[in-house]
Amino acid sequence: MSLYALIGALEQGAAFGIMVLGVFLTFRVLDFPDLTVDGSLPLGASVSAVAITHGISPALSLLLAMAAGFIAGMVTGILNTKLKILHLLASILTMTALYSINIRIMGGPNISLLGSNTLLDLLAPWGLAGYLTAPIIFSVIALCTAVVVIWFLHTEMGLAMQATGNNPQMILSQGVNTHGMIILGVGLSNALVALSGALVAQNQGAADANMGVGTIVAGLASVIVGETLFGSRSIARACIAALLGSVVYRIAIALALGLQWGRFAFTPSDLNLITAVLVVAALTAPRIKSRFRIRAGLP
Repeated sequence: MSLYALIGALEQGAAFGIMVLGVFLTFRVLDFPDLTVDGSLPLGASVSAVAITHGISPALSLLLAMAAGFIAGMVTGILNTKLKILHLLASILTMTALYSINIRIMGGPNISLLGSNTLLDLLAPWGLAGYLTAPIIFSVIALCTAVVVIWFLHTEMGLAMQATGNNPQMILSQGVNTHGMIILGVGLSNALVALSGALVAQNQGAADANMGVGTIVAGLASVIVGETLFGSRSIARACIAALLGSVVYRIAIALALGLQWGRFAFTPSDLNLITAVLVVAALTAPRIKSRFRIRAGLP
């Protein structure tokens, strides 16, 4: 792998790491299978891109993107808790609706940011080399986001959210509004996913209605890979593991796409296949390791 390929993988790992933190909130904290993220990532991208093209500050456009993502997540939560629609179906319905909404926001299937200043353009004059600007900025934003998520999950509301995912009957008997916790948690999750989409759009210079395809698979793969490699014994460790898992996942994808055996070589169209293999490997690795230790007589 070349240096530029490695830097590109680190850049994508950090940018999509914020999305992975959002997936971590729903799947691990709330135990809520949420497919809304496939629609909220391009939602954040489209809102940020349209805001920038209308003269709004790139930094402020990130907040607008998060607000839009939060609303999308709340819709999923309300469909599930108030209208009693199965969580998986509720998220699919929201994701499907968001495809049309994103096109409506952009006025078409995509929108370009060529000629418009982005967050990277504003921060580039800080003396960073051009190819290092995005990885450093995205890494700082991802780490700050992880710190905020860790802090939130240790607050009274965050602990109630964790309890809602672990034992809703018990926490309900303590007077906690579990429906409110689910709506808030799914909203916060999709706000992070939308923030990630906004950063990706500003980095790529465009937003597209189809850029969210496969987001949930990549997010789950990153969470599982991170937990397998770095552990998840505490909230702080699990959040950092999710971020590192995103980076490892992107590096693994870059390595796989660079492999070649004779006339055979992976192409970008094989991305979902590579992701599936990585997830299977991450899920089975602990069992294989445990069996090996038992056969070897190790503790």
